[in-house]
Amino acid sequence: MIFSAVTEFSSLFLKWVFVTMSLNSKISGLNGRLMSSSKMRKSKEPSRGSHSGWKRKKLLLFVWVFLVVTGFGLFLFNGVLTKKTEITGAFEDKSLLLVEQYNVSKDLLHELASSFFKSDQITTLKCIKQLGPQTSTKHEVTCALTGPNPTENVELWGQCPVDHHNTPMVLEKLTDNSITKMSLMGVFAIALCFTILYLLTNRKSKLKKKEQALTSSKGAGKWMKKLLVLFVLTGIVVSIWLFWYLNEGTRIRRKETLENMCDERARMLQDQFNVSMNHVHALAILVSTFYHGKDPPAIDQKTFGEYTERTSFERPLTSGVAYALRVRHSEREKFEKEHGWTIKKMETEDQTLAQDCDPENLDPSPIQDEYAPVILSQETVSHIVSIDMMSGKEDRENILRARASGKGVLTSPFKLLKSNHLGVVLTFAVYNVHLHQDATPEQRIRSTVGYLGASYDVPSLVEKLLHQLASKQTIVVNVYDTTNVSAAINMYGPNEIDTGLLHVSSLDFGDPARKHEMRCRFKQRPSVPMTAIIASIGVLTITFLLGHIFYAAINRIATVESDCRKMMELKHRAEAADVAKSQFLATVSHEIRTPMNGVLGMLQMLMDTNLDPKQMDFAQTAHASGKDLIKLINEVLDQAKIESGRLELEAVPFDLRTILDNVLSIFSTKSQEKKIELAVYVSNQLPDVVVGDPTRFRQIITNLVANSLKFTHDRGHILLSVHLADEVTRESDTKDKILASLHGSNGSCNNTLSGLTVVDRTKSWKNFENLSVKVNESEKIKILVTVEDTGVGIPKDAQSRIFMPFMQADSSTSRTYGGTGIGLSISKRLVGLMNGEIGFVSEPGIGSTFSFTVFMKKETCSVDSVLHQYHPEISEFQGLKALVIDWKNIRAEVTRYHLQRMGVIVEIASSFDSAQSYLSQSDSGFAMILVDQEVWDKETGLVFLGGLKSSTKLFLLANTVNPSVNNEVKSGNLVATVVAKPLRLSVLISCFQETFRVGNKRVVARRKPLTLGSLLRDKRILVVDDNIVNRRVAEGALKKYGAIVTCVNSGKAALEKLKPPHDFHACFMDLQMPEMDGFEATRRIRAVEGKFNEQIKSGEAHWHTPILAMTADVIQATDEECMKCGMDGYVSKPFEEEQLYSAAACFFESG
Repeated sequence: MIFSAVTEFSSLFLKWVFVTMSLNSKISGLNGRLMSSSKMRKSKEPSRGSHSGWKRKKLLLFVWVFLVVTGFGLFLFNGVLTKKTEITGAFEDKSLLLVEQYNVSKDLLHELASSFFKSDQITTLKCIKQLGPQTSTKHEVTCALTGPNPTENVELWGQCPVDHHNTPMVLEKLTDNSITKMSLMGVFAIALCFTILYLLTNRKSKLKKKEQALTSSKGAGKWMKKLLVLFVLTGIVVSIWLFWYLNEGTRIRRKETLENMCDERARMLQDQFNVSMNHVHALAILVSTFYHGKDPPAIDQKTFGEYTERTSFERPLTSGVAYALRVRHSEREKFEKEHGWTIKKMETEDQTLAQDCDPENLDPSPIQDEYAPVILSQETVSHIVSIDMMSGKEDRENILRARASGKGVLTSPFKLLKSNHLGVVLTFAVYNVHLHQDATPEQRIRSTVGYLGASYDVPSLVEKLLHQLASKQTIVVNVYDTTNVSAAINMYGPNEIDTGLLHVSSLDFGDPARKHEMRCRFKQRPSVPMTAIIASIGVLTITFLLGHIFYAAINRIATVESDCRKMMELKHRAEAADVAKSQFLATVSHEIRTPMNGVLGMLQMLMDTNLDPKQMDFAQTAHASGKDLIKLINEVLDQAKIESGRLELEAVPFDLRTILDNVLSIFSTKSQEKKIELAVYVSNQLPDVVVGDPTRFRQIITNLVANSLKFTHDRGHILLSVHLADEVTRESDTKDKILASLHGSNGSCNNTLSGLTVVDRTKSWKNFENLSVKVNESEKIKILVTVEDTGVGIPKDAQSRIFMPFMQADSSTSRTYGGTGIGLSISKRLVGLMNGEIGFVSEPGIGSTFSFTVFMKKETCSVDSVLHQYHPEISEFQGLKALVIDWKNIRAEVTRYHLQRMGVIVEIASSFDSAQSYLSQSDSGFAMILVDQEVWDKETGLVFLGGLKSSTKLFLLANTVNPSVNNEVKSGNLVATVVAKPLRLSVLISCFQETFRVGNKRVVARRKPLTLGSLLRDKRILVVDDNIVNRRVAEGALKKYGAIVTCVNSGKAALEKLKPPHDFHACFMDLQMPEMDGFEATRRIRAVEGKFNEQIKSGEAHWHTPILAMTADVIQATDEECMKCGMDGYVSKPFEEEQLYSAAACFFESG
């Protein structure tokens, strides 16, 4: 908890430090923008505040570092010092308190202290005084050591007289040092208070510090470097501490492992020895009961041998047991006669029971006070029968001590006969009567009748025990007899080699006169602490890496501060250059478009005069060239607007099919000249009206179609198709016949518009990321537009740069085909602005297919209202039946699409034979038959036409009229109307009107002047422009439709003319004029109108003259800017007559 508090507080403090430094660096970056007078004034001001501020910062940093280091040190050594503090406190600090308040004796304190040392997990020490009887002056004091394991709790008690009036009831010493915790919390509270106090003190002078920071960047850098040095030193200290901590932890765990393993072995050896000793003692009682307690004895050598052999599993550590009878010297002769053998003595006094000893080779036992010949023995040591145990030095001492003490006694270690192993003998005295525990040694000696001994081969027994443990090979075990501390006897194990740690476990074999212990060491020295080394090196490496990073960052900050000032200066220059570029484009646009407006306008007016054919050709050529120049200028300006991010898209409802018809109208003449099949098809899944930017949508399609037409040779085709994106993602259930034929054709000749092989159009959109993503909004739709051609294709090496501006396929295309190479780049940018994607597939010699997607919104109004607005004649053809004869499915579907837009019911036949069956099945007959010129065959065609009704009209669909086909039709006494391709709604309407003679109305092109004239007739319009040519062009165009035009050359003159009340219905105003531009003139006119409207009576009509902007500046003069100053519309130069009509029609009603 304390460490996390340290970390959190440190991180907060460092965040504040770096935020302050970043603010200083940002403020210092503004140095380049200060005025020179301000710099000189600041240089004259005293800098005492700056120096004092840095002194306070240094002082705060020193205090904070000191407090953190102190707290961190206390935290690190808290766990190490806690145990020692508790123990020393228990002895030194609290001893007087225990003696004085509780009258606890020193012996009790020492016992408590020893318990402390033995347990590492004691949590509390409690001394509780319990009141005695009311008349008693003595009270009982209980001191308890409480640990996590209740079974290990130690409780000590004693009674002593205590005065209970001023004595606390409980004294508790916690190992989690609360005083240290409180000290740490106090230290960090002081540090936090210092920081808060410093922040509050400097809050008032924040602005002054910002100003002073302008000249303190070097000081900030030095301060950051000092902090960096402190950080590196801290990292070094932490790495050293981490090495010590991990290494110490490894050493402690290694020590604990050794202790556990050694204690486990000692406990197992001691437990088995005690069990064996108990069984030997029980065997001594058995001999006393059944040998000496029965007459005759119930046990003989055979019985004893079999019994001890069968119960040997109860004595796993013994190598053999034997019973020796106590025989006095006076009884020796009688004893030897009864048993038939002589009492023998041991070979040497230092040897005892041996497995390979032969009694026949031993000498008789010498004369002594008493003997202890073996009369009963285990089968394993049956050869020691008749040997006098009193003749051996160790055995004699054992026997004397055993019979005097009444307990089992052990000999000191000595080598067993012929085994070279150290062993011991356990001896129990056998008494003929039952003796009490407090019997005297003399009573025990008198009652002794024999001795039961058991031999132990210690090395073999210990080795057998260690083999039972899996970790035998890990440690080295030595068993010592330490009765003589100065000369301990190694009973088992190799010579000791110092491998580091040593643990000693005491062994209690039941003989208080003998001391034994087990010493354990690891076989190998501890390995190199790689974990501690790697961890400490890792921390040190991270510290140096961070130090290097911070040092580089500090240097980088200094460099960035310098670069920032330079970049700010360059930024201002770039902004100024961008403004200059925009102004240059606007100026160039205005200066180019203004004379072009006059050129095109005058040429248009010239073409309206009576010219001979040659003069008309010259004028039309000049007019077309001017339009091409304007188109090039518009493309360059569009690219500039897109790059500067100033191009904004409209969102207006429009008829998408009409837009496509207009695009085909632009290229119809050129496609007919090149004999290229040009067609458009729109899926019936698309709504009638969509909301988007029709101008930019038309611009994209125009660029793609123009590109395809430029690179397509004669007799090829260009197919423009529009579908919903969802239709191409669900090929299996598509209902569109065009898509169905394309999916099944794979580019075969039978299913293409011209019969030529085409590329697989699906590859053009396979890389679209959002094609299959569903649109979340229900009103939005995703439209897929595809332009397919059979042109020359794009070389493989040029396909990667096809969308780059001013780039073409190769250097020869600019000479062979012409163009600037900017159209596709603009198209891709516009598609991106519409949140769509564009792609293509192309194969040299086959053709190319370009596809793009755009997002648009659905419009609720019906297409009928839109079509009736421009083509009211379509209602005359609704319900008519038509038969289309064409052997190419796609071309027939394109024809069906155009007829269905007029409400005509369409049937399709692939030949005249199949068409004959349609005629026989139809009851009411067909009103019209449309035959593609490629299908015409003279023999079958004339036969088919001969069976037609007189009311049925015949139409030939062709790019260019073939005279022979027309003559063949006339030979059949029929008249065929030729419909020129590409098919468009306006072309079909005009052809059908002339053929069916519906009323007196002709084509729409003849109705338009009447409509324009009805809108503008007798309307007074003011034209404001400083250029006389532009005034004449606007005046001529408006007067052509019956308007009464007045022209002025300045904004001031317009302001005088439009002061209410006046008789002008509208005003066309140029934006760039000397003295007063169009924006300012419009604002003043609106202000005058506002004042006038305030003065007139309520209920009367308010004055608001429609003002339309008229300018050649296509960069700045946008609708939004015009609307801000009060204008009602916008017309760019050079303008067409229709453009003027569209702008004025919004404010005037026809008729």
